[in-house]
Amino acid sequence: MSFFIRLARSEEALALPALERSAAQAFCSVPDLARLGEGDVLPVATHLASIAQATCWIAVDGHGRAVGFLTAQRYGRDLHIQEMSVMLAAQGQGLGRRLLMVACDHAQATGLLRLTLTTFVAVPWNAPFYARAGFCIIPPPMLDQRLAALLREEENSLAGGARCAMQYNLAQRG
Repeated sequence: MSFFIRLARSEEALALPALERSAAQAFCSVPDLARLGEGDVLPVATHLASIAQATCWIAVDGHGRAVGFLTAQRYGRDLHIQEMSVMLAAQGQGLGRRLLMVACDHAQATGLLRLTLTTFVAVPWNAPFYARAGFCIIPPPMLDQRLAALLREEENSLAGGARCAMQYNLAQRG
């Protein structure tokens, strides 16, 4: 099946939480994280803020149905990925990597220096996936205040899973 990635529109923000919930069903296969399948998702207001900044992309199938998204926020010279989700039925088809590359292209074109995100260290479709896409883990002593605070907050609310911050240095991009 073919997919197209484009900037999300404000009227599509209401559909993004359902996509995130679908994607989160993959966590049901990880015993310590199964509860995330029913957990909280990003508020629609967060997506709308990213849509207004032109930092929210949506993947649609050949019938125009949304099957994934990436929502990010600018912080200084960073583009921080707040959430990337691909609905469960569309996972494993390269959409996540394509969404990441669109965000990288945008960040580079707008003069940003890096992409950042936080994720689970040991979940195969989290840190290992991002590492294959060129992201590297930021060692805790090297974290800036924003990422350190975000990780502390996530560790408190997501007990049971080790989190890390990762970055993609756009200066090293070919």
